[in-house]
Amino acid sequence: MARRAKIYEGKAKILYEGPEPGTVVQYFKDDATAFNAEKKEVIEGKGVLNNRLSEFFMSGLNNIGVPTHFIKRLNMREQLVRNCEIIPLEVVVRNYAAGSISKRLGIEEGTQLPRPVVEYYYKDDSLGDPIVSEEHIAAFNWASSQDMDDILGLALRVNDFLSGVMFSVGIKLVDFKIEIGRFFEGEYQRLLIADEISPDSCRLWDIKSGEKLDKDVFRRDLGSLTDAYTEVANRLGLLPKTNSQIKPTLVR
Repeated sequence: MARRAKIYEGKAKILYEGPEPGTVVQYFKDDATAFNAEKKEVIEGKGVLNNRLSEFFMSGLNNIGVPTHFIKRLNMREQLVRNCEIIPLEVVVRNYAAGSISKRLGIEEGTQLPRPVVEYYYKDDSLGDPIVSEEHIAAFNWASSQDMDDILGLALRVNDFLSGVMFSVGIKLVDFKIEIGRFFEGEYQRLLIADEISPDSCRLWDIKSGEKLDKDVFRRDLGSLTDAYTEVANRLGLLPKTNSQIKPTLVR
């Protein structure tokens, strides 16, 4: 398709004007970043894998009635999505202790939490995306109390779906991050799952070995990030079984 006007460029994606009003083209880059972009690298094939994986998860959520901004995949690196107003929060759901919660609360990494824990972080790279409470969210009018009820419900439904999908292919869903968008149909507002769902935004561990299959591979220099993401895609049946490398054409 013809290249359209750029709307925004982030660390992992570029957004372009869509072909129809109310749509956006989301392009997945090969850039990998960690520690608030202090560590950066271009990893060939990463964007292609994340595009396909996010399509798989977003389509699955749409199919079970969890609304997302995803409309369709356009090609190997681009998706057509609904244009929505992003609520300035990162919503994190944790099933096991890992990353910042282990450091903050002194919980050993890998400890199963008594129940899924939902946390909110204010989206601001210059501040390091600080954790915030619902009191902060209400005080600064980032989201209404009704929005927060809906966001919590959406986050837990996504957790149920992703946990089941991953468990079926021998992967433990440790935690994940989602973003929520407001989509307006006339005066009516709907909340949608936006951005992406991929190994960039999840912690995924092999159930038996504990091997990491997510961006921690890059953060901690544990091996090939492309190999890790390819393993996830392969287990989900998104790659040809004859060859698990990224170069072959992905299954449509």
